[in-house]
Parts: sequence; structure tokens; C-alpha cells
Amino acid sequence: MTNAFVGIPTEPIGSIPRSSDLLAAMAAHAAGRIGDDELATAQDRAVRDTVRRLEEIGSPVVTDGEQSKPSFATYPLAGLDRLAPDGVAIPFADGHQRQLPRLTAGPLRYAVRADSYLRAARRHATVPVKQAVIAPSALSLLYPPNGIDGYSRQAFLDDLTAEAEADIRGCLDAGAHIVQLDFTEARLALKLDPSGGLLEQFITLNNRVLDRFSAAEQDRIGVHTCPGGDQDSTHSLDVDYAALLPRLLQLKAGTFYLQLASEPEPDKVLGVLADHLPGHARVFIGVTDPIDPRIETPEQVRDRVLAAARHLPVDRLGTSDDCGFSPFADDNSTSRDTAFAKIRARIEGTALAARELAG
Repeated sequence: MTNAFVGIPTEPIGSIPRSSDLLAAMAAHAAGRIGDDELATAQDRAVRDTVRRLEEIGSPVVTDGEQSKPSFATYPLAGLDRLAPDGVAIPFADGHQRQLPRLTAGPLRYAVRADSYLRAARRHATVPVKQAVIAPSALSLLYPPNGIDGYSRQAFLDDLTAEAEADIRGCLDAGAHIVQLDFTEARLALKLDPSGGLLEQFITLNNRVLDRFSAAEQDRIGVHTCPGGDQDSTHSLDVDYAALLPRLLQLKAGTFYLQLASEPEPDKVLGVLADHLPGHARVFIGVTDPIDPRIETPEQVRDRVLAAARHLPVDRLGTSDDCGFSPFADDNSTSRDTAFAKIRARIEGTALAARELAG
């Protein structure tokens, strides 16, 4: 295994396109041709292959690639019977949409916790493993506008806060290198409500959960945001980062993972980031664009890191991909090999920048 990592940390965000064998097993399971045990075996093979390939290209931190998740957003709901399919719809720029389920009865309880994915990945890893979890703000959209008889919105938010805390804490206790809250709906909130009211609700709810952790625990919690990245399309790239970052950076987390490679005006964003980055926090900037089919060169990545270093202290700078490569299991718009090639470029380009900055 080569290790190109020199002095600037670099981490994946989360999802990697599922293997062809796993996609076939998922289809067979959905059609009733194979059982749960056979699907679990296929999932474990895909996780093992994902971890192995990340380690082989020198990734100092790995993930399970979300191989076993139905999606980054809905994994806690798998198997719940208190859901209807007609929840909030999220429109993407190319015209397709993703639809969340709607909660039909309380209480809310997670059916699956993220530490199960973490434990599966750690069985195969020889380097630190990070774990992505869905932010409670995203799951707050499950509650219908017209309410639920016998289950108030306040009771729902109390339950959601407790469940989200347990999801994060379970991963910390299971040895996660860092727990990453996926908060992709942050920028979308400003598109849906330009007044900022919806974003404020999301920030308040997420901080309500984060407040339950000590300062040392918050240092092991990160927040990721991007304008969405599904089937080579986004849902909120047209929203100005300058309207989001000052509020986003008030979340009580030690690390922020920010999409930047696909941003049309990265220097403007870096300037806003420099003005508002909390004194304790580290920021990982996106240096590869998962929805661009072109594979970045290490030199392109290096130059993006050097541009960020002109605005941000190097000792608080890291790199990542803009977002996950396949946040929904059925998203095969990017090939598995392309994803690993982009990750390799990120690792090698980050090392090039680190050496130049050190020299």
C-alpha cells in the first residue's frame, strides 16, 4: 500500500458507487429471488472490497462506501411500518426528484443505527474509519404539515433529538475516527425559504442534538454540506454560499466538510469562510467533483488546495470530495472505477500541495 498523505488530512465524504455484484444482489432480493442472509453476504463483500481499494490507494481514513445503506438519508427508516410514500419531494436541476416518506404515527424510533455500518467496516480496515450519519434536520421533514393525531410535533422533535443523539453516540462509542452529519439540506433550505427561517429551524435542531455532547466529543463530530449530488445533478447549486456559511459555521462541531470543487466562484466562498470559521474548527474543502465525469489530475487538486491556503490557516485545512459519489443506492451515474480514480487524485494532489506548502 502506498501512502501519499504527508501533512494535510484528506478524507472521503461517504458513498461510493455500489459494486455490480451488490446491485445484482439488491435487485434479486427486491424480487424475492434471494433471502436476507444472501444479501448480507453480498453487502459484506462490497464493504470489504471498498475498504481494500481505499487502503490500496493510500487513503489515511476510510469509510464503508455506504454499500449497505439504501440511501444516506433513509437508512434509519429501513423496515419501519409507520410510513407513507408521499412525503416531501426534493427537486433536482435536471428534473428528477427524490421523495422522502411521511411519518403516519408515533413514536419515532430508528430501526437501524449507523454504528452497525461502522462495525462492519472496521472488521476489514487497518486504518481509521469515519462514519456518516443523517442530520436530524433532514429527518424532521418526515413529520407532515397537518400533524399526526395523538403525536404532536414537539413530541416528535423530542424523540428525533434522542434518536439522533443515540445514532451519533453509538458511532463514537464504536470507535469512529469522526462522525459526520450529512446536512445537504442546509443549502436547499435557503432555496425553499429565502428568508432563512427554515435554515434557522434546521440549525437550531441540529445544535439541540450537538449540545448533548461534551466539547471533546464535539471535536470528533463533523458536518458536511453540499448542493446535492444525485444522478449527476444538484438541487441547490444556485444558492449563494455567502448566505449559508455564516449560519452553518455556528453549528457546534469540530470539523466542516464543504463542497467547493464545483463552485463557480471558489475564491469568494473561501473569503466568506475565512471571515466566519470558528477559532477551533477545521475545514475540509472539496477538491474533486463527483458529478463531473472528468477525472481531476493531482496537479488540479494541488492548485485547489494552494488556493484555499491563501485564505485559510494550513494547520486547519483538509481536503475531501465535494460530496458522496452515490448517495442513493440506485445512483450509478458515476462508475466505481471513476470514483476511486478521483479519490486517488485527491490523495496524491493533497500530498503535492502539502509538500509545496512545507517547502
